[in-house]
Amino acid sequence: MAILKTYARLWSEDLDRALPPLVELVGEDPHLRFEFGEVELGAVGDFLVIAGPADAAAKLPKATTTVIVSDLGEVGTVLASHGAEVTFGPVQGPTGSYLFARHADGSEVEYVQWKPELEARIIR
Repeated sequence: MAILKTYARLWSEDLDRALPPLVELVGEDPHLRFEFGEVELGAVGDFLVIAGPADAAAKLPKATTTVIVSDLGEVGTVLASHGAEVTFGPVQGPTGSYLFARHADGSEVEYVQWKPELEARIIR
């Protein structure tokens, strides 16, 4: 199992306003942009922006970061061996399989195993 990418999660009410400064700072265009329920997500560099109305964001599981991994099943095994609790998932989403876990220290993390074509396009 490998960690392929880690995103800092940013919350916004307007993705179109949130992305331009990140695009300029990172020096590249967003490599992901999609709708997920009532929110829209965009990723540029190592930032993942989750945008939508506050009430929609409040319904989503909270996490401090999103971690892209090569094997979600193995992640679950490692987390359990260290006292973590899976709080949501694993389930399928627009980009692949994902779960949310609360680590033994209380931190909450989203782990995602991308679909192969997405991994091939973004992870070089």
